[in-house]
Amino acid sequence: MAAAAEPNSVRVEVRVELKPGILDAEATSIEKSLGLLGLSSVRHVTTARIYDLDFSGVTPGEARRLADRAVDQLLANPVIHRVTVRELPA
Repeated sequence: MAAAAEPNSVRVEVRVELKPGILDAEATSIEKSLGLLGLSSVRHVTTARIYDLDFSGVTPGEARRLADRAVDQLLANPVIHRVTVRELPA
């Protein structure tokens, strides 16, 4: 369970997923397993990692810049990942 946001905090969601054409072995395995469980109507599965970053004492613009820095330096590889960053309600 996520902790409640502090006053004057900014929450940012970073979604990292594989670019089209990059093998997603986990999704392929899940897709096959769902078929074996009788859920054959599932046509396609993709996986993603969601990072919920809670910044304190910064503006929304600064939180976005910090989130972008985290993506560039740690959370994603631009060669294989597609990234979406968005501010979340406090």
